[in-house]
Amino acid sequence: MQNNRLLSLDVLRGITVAGMILVNAGYGDTYAPLKHSEWNGMTPCDLVFPFFLFIMGVSTYLSLSKFDFRLSGRVVRKILRRTALIFLIGLAINWLGSMVWDDGAFSHLRIMAVLQRIALCYGIVSFLVLLINHRYVVPVAMALLLGYAVILLAGNGYAQDDTNIAAIIDKAILGENHLYRYSPIDPEGLLGTLPAIAHTLLGFFCGRLIKEKHETADKVLALLLTGTVLVVGGYLLQYGLPLNKAVWSPSFVLMTCGLAALLLGLLMFIIDIRGKKGWTVPFLIFGVNPLFLYVLSELMAIFLSLGGIHEGVYAVIRSVVGDPYLASLGFALSRLIVCAAIGYILYRRHIFIKI
Repeated sequence: MQNNRLLSLDVLRGITVAGMILVNAGYGDTYAPLKHSEWNGMTPCDLVFPFFLFIMGVSTYLSLSKFDFRLSGRVVRKILRRTALIFLIGLAINWLGSMVWDDGAFSHLRIMAVLQRIALCYGIVSFLVLLINHRYVVPVAMALLLGYAVILLAGNGYAQDDTNIAAIIDKAILGENHLYRYSPIDPEGLLGTLPAIAHTLLGFFCGRLIKEKHETADKVLALLLTGTVLVVGGYLLQYGLPLNKAVWSPSFVLMTCGLAALLLGLLMFIIDIRGKKGWTVPFLIFGVNPLFLYVLSELMAIFLSLGGIHEGVYAVIRSVVGDPYLASLGFALSRLIVCAAIGYILYRRHIFIKI
């Protein structure tokens, strides 16, 4: 039962990481579902990062349960080491990208990004759940979302300009030169980390649910019920606080956590109850080495930009595929396939690179 449950989680993680790579790898014209929403609203592309944070919350429960959630020197070192490693890798990717697309100067290096948010959520949530009674995990998450909702409403949090409280805080703390350049709002900024922490806590809560339920059918039912409640809550909340990935709105947290819980429940039903496992290998390839393959994809994007390699590869695909949207999808799939090939070698050799 333990292994089957972990298989379901690895498959969901693999689906998510493959999606993260795919949506970041397009070139030129891109199909609408593979693009982030411009502001309010949500596309399929907007689901991949929040799904990863939800899965990380589930995995955090499973990981820390091995230590009985006791705060020890060994656990503290493990959390701090992993938090620092993920954050520094993200910072290094930002710097390498600036070396290729800019002058590489630290004076305007972007500090935050996807990996940095993952690192902060992992570190803060890990210490939090070691210090509080787990009965308070959901109330703490809800309190964070409520407080964040007040901040958004009082601080012009849905403005797509410099008057947004998120932009003001990021500029005051990080400095304007160290923020995302293509929007007034840094999509992985500091203020938005608060609801992302709540997001990860909800994943942790679902990890507790599936760990404590003894029967697989009970695990599935618990996930489906929780997912339904969260989706309905997110749907209703969007009328006052619209879905918005850039500010990681409370409705966005509830909706995406709910959808992730529903999908995990569905996967557990298909894999554990129905025993349908033959199709899982392509996703397990990404699921067992998730951050390594994501980082590999980001590094590929940076180095393939040297010498116009990106343009050359796209030109070859475009010469064969007439539709520019289909050509862009082919270009993204080519990068995904390269990552999958490397991941398959690691998977077959039982090499799991922990990041």
